[in-house]
Amino acid sequence: MPASQPARRALGPGRDSHRAGVLYIGEVLQQLSADFPQISAPKIRFLEEKGLISPQRTPAGYRKYTEQDVERLRFVLALQRDQYLPLKAIRDYLDPIVRGERPGALPGGMTLTPRVVSEQLSRELAGRGRALSLDELGRKAGAGEELMADLLGYGLLHQQESGYDEHALGVVKACVELQAHGIEPRHLRSFRAAADRQMDLVEGAVAPLAPRRDAASKARAAEAAKEISGLCLRLHSALVNGDIARMDR
Repeated sequence: MPASQPARRALGPGRDSHRAGVLYIGEVLQQLSADFPQISAPKIRFLEEKGLISPQRTPAGYRKYTEQDVERLRFVLALQRDQYLPLKAIRDYLDPIVRGERPGALPGGMTLTPRVVSEQLSRELAGRGRALSLDELGRKAGAGEELMADLLGYGLLHQQESGYDEHALGVVKACVELQAHGIEPRHLRSFRAAADRQMDLVEGAVAPLAPRRDAASKARAAEAAKEISGLCLRLHSALVNGDIARMDR
């Protein structure tokens, strides 16, 4: 990703910042709030703290953002929301772009051109966050009505009046593929119980990180939860793969 433009004449809040190509944090929030209703100034400052964005500063200390900064924020927030990626994985992908290098693949195999996030990509990423109805979820995952009813009945899905997200879609797709191997939802109830136990473990571990309920504290707790959850999944995968490897000896 190209470096930020050279610092322009400092403008205080209330000046016509757009004439100098500069946005202040309130204007950034306005641009992002339609796709990310929960975005807040503390959340943006938290992403800055984690090295995901580096806004320039005026002599008076006000942060000032370029349109490129806004697109980078949009990209980071979309990957967090839609791909559930931890910030470290996103930063490791973006850092080579900042250096002018070609980045590798994101977790999950997604690859992007090493340029500023385009408007088209931003729309695509934002579109992935649209909630699905139960019927849409089943059609998109290729699941029949009986399977969807079983997933609800065995607690692998819960009724959601607000709709279903990408994670629910991942659950249904996985169950469709497992069904092809003769594994039905009734066999998978232990996964729901294991997921609940893991969440109890994660919530207990991150509770000291969020004694307050402000946006920055919640963001720190959520990021730590993603990291701990990822480590738990790595442990589970290593244990299972170790047992499978012994089957072939």
